[in-house]
Amino acid sequence: MPQPAPCPTRALPDSFFDRDAQVLARDLLGKIIRHRHGAYWLSARIIETEAYYLDEKGSHASLGYTEKRKALFLDGGHIYMYYARGGDSLNFSAQGPGNAVLIKSGFPWVDALSDSNSLAQMQLNNPDASGRMRPAERLCAGQTLLCKAMGLKVPNWDARRFDPERLFVEDCGIIVQHIIQTSRLGIPEGRDEHLPLRFVDAEYARYCTRNPLRRGQIEGRDFTFLTQGH
Repeated sequence: MPQPAPCPTRALPDSFFDRDAQVLARDLLGKIIRHRHGAYWLSARIIETEAYYLDEKGSHASLGYTEKRKALFLDGGHIYMYYARGGDSLNFSAQGPGNAVLIKSGFPWVDALSDSNSLAQMQLNNPDASGRMRPAERLCAGQTLLCKAMGLKVPNWDARRFDPERLFVEDCGIIVQHIIQTSRLGIPEGRDEHLPLRFVDAEYARYCTRNPLRRGQIEGRDFTFLTQGH
């Protein structure tokens, strides 16, 4: 069985995550998640994030500290995973107790470290409901699809730190020029569902969980463009 290639040197340090959740959510766009899965490094470019704060009702942390939620109350750079809609979800703690960023969706990333074999493994990990291979652009188009494609599981990573030999986020030098800011998805009514704490890489808007530029959406009412995002 082939061995994984050596991990790169541009893994983000824990200090990168120890910042305000909105700043972190924006700056994570364009970064690459790498997860070693058997013989391969599975990778995805982050294209959609959501910020969460302790003092707003949409966050898990607002429900109070529990052992299950402890990663949210640790310093920036801890991994918080939970089950949602029958699948796994990936979050990173940010600066301040209870603050975090949800990785809402991604886009498969292919390069020298994560080649076509890695992409094929991601497709095997995440077939569609009929068992057929998903198109690459839909593999990570949602928080649970992302985790399934990348083989990320709650029991393996919840409340852990990044591990450069197994799971990390890398800066590959991508500059995201245009970011869409809009409201988060799946927040129950009355739990601060209106807050504009969702951030989307405009270049990949059609591949995220729900396209904020879809028909009927109006700039200034439903979303805002942030230019020169980094």
